[in-house]
Amino acid sequence: MEIALEIKEKLEETWLANIYREKIRTLRTRAYTLSIPERENSAEIQHTLLGVELKVGNIRLACPDLSTARYLQVFARLGCQEIAIPYDITKISTLADELESSWQQILLHFEERTSGKLPSAIGRMRSNLVKEIRAELDEIGAGEKMPQFKQSTKQRV
Repeated sequence: MEIALEIKEKLEETWLANIYREKIRTLRTRAYTLSIPERENSAEIQHTLLGVELKVGNIRLACPDLSTARYLQVFARLGCQEIAIPYDITKISTLADELESSWQQILLHFEERTSGKLPSAIGRMRSNLVKEIRAELDEIGAGEKMPQFKQSTKQRV
């Protein structure tokens, strides 16, 4: 857990959970449930005849486009069960870029911090890091299943 705190302090606003809290949850979003194991997963994007899929272990998730698959891939790697997806699809691509960049920065700082340690210790530390990020994301929450729409209309007389 101390590694997670050190990396969080180094990255500050580019920490993955901070991006989620400040740039995603402030938007109008909808909750999306990932039926995947709650652990670090290998997630890969596959292009099929039917479109884009995100493969997490033996589970395949159909995605409407590549940017959504990239967005979901970050959270699938962390084993998140429920996350928020921006309702405005034009924002998903840039947010996916930021999330992927944050994940890569976290991994780089993690490798720097754990160089020279035993593989078993590195595995435990990485597992704890992923648990810490996932717990922080779960605490922020995924929000409502469907976004709230303002239904007030002005009628002219």
